[in-house]
Amino acid sequence: MEEVVIGVPAAQAVAEIAERFGAERVFVMASGTLNRETVEVNRLRVALGPSCAGFFDRVPAHTPRDCVLAATAMARDLDADLVVSVGGGSVTDAAKAVRLCLANDVRDDDSLGALQARCKPATVRQVAVPTTLSAGEFSSIAGLTNQSTQAKELLRDPSMIPTAVVLDAAITRHTPEWLFLSTGIRAVDHCVEGFCANESHAYAQAHALHGFGLLVRGLVRVKADPDDMAARLDCLQGAWLSMGAVATGVPMGASHGIGYVLGAAFGVAHGHTSCVMLPAVLLWNRRVTAQRQEQLAAAMGAPGAEASELLDDLIRGLGLPRSLADVGVGREHFARIAQLAMATPWVPRNPRPIAGPADVQEILRIAA
Repeated sequence: MEEVVIGVPAAQAVAEIAERFGAERVFVMASGTLNRETVEVNRLRVALGPSCAGFFDRVPAHTPRDCVLAATAMARDLDADLVVSVGGGSVTDAAKAVRLCLANDVRDDDSLGALQARCKPATVRQVAVPTTLSAGEFSSIAGLTNQSTQAKELLRDPSMIPTAVVLDAAITRHTPEWLFLSTGIRAVDHCVEGFCANESHAYAQAHALHGFGLLVRGLVRVKADPDDMAARLDCLQGAWLSMGAVATGVPMGASHGIGYVLGAAFGVAHGHTSCVMLPAVLLWNRRVTAQRQEQLAAAMGAPGAEASELLDDLIRGLGLPRSLADVGVGREHFARIAQLAMATPWVPRNPRPIAGPADVQEILRIAA
């Protein structure tokens, strides 16, 4: 990543970056809702002018592999020399994956599935304009859903991180309230699990704790006044800081791991998985992360209180779901969720060791 532009209107910032890069065939990947219901995407295309070579707005939630293949084919036909993503985490991840697919001549599902084993670095650059707070624009990981297995799969390569990110609070005003706030809790989840991980360190913890404070205060302010642009910008910068741990190799924990399963197999919205699971995982981990949880509680202005209860109150106050039942996942699914969760990269890295599916089911019962 070469730069993060803060507080400049997205269309202006992207056009200036594209001109500086000498881009002549810009491929824009954008949220379909943002394209259909606002002027923002058209404003971007006008600002890019003749250098805007093509446009793709068909990325559904959880980034299924077939949409990545379709977008890659279009970008290849256009001979794109810059990819611009405008939207939430699914669009951002799709754009990152498209760039890796172009570099490796991926043309079908089999070659996409084998990509990690024979990966050449991406060469086409990306400018990311996030409209949510899931913060995928600050990582070199892309999460794709394999529709045949209903599992979330991760592509990892340092070259996938966007070259530039534009943090424009105004463009997030179009994001539905539930989506902005819930992805904010997803970023809180990055902070909490990065802060509490066994492998965490001072650098990661500094990012996580400051990002955590910006987010929990900013989300409350945005809920109270959706037009508070300073609060929205605090949230965007908190989401950026939330990725400090991930960027330095600190693993996430059970909230992220179980969340992958809830998203890929049950269609639960990305942010809602953290709303449902994070307080339950914190409570289950209390015996081994008590000291760090005390620091989180202090950062929320309530030293001595239980961090899991404070987060529960925060999420409820934002009007977001707080239980698996709230997102339509019943106890009859717990055994399957637990089995799938053990195969994710994060559940085995949880700070309190998870011995097997029975432990995951115990967490699920707390979140029920």
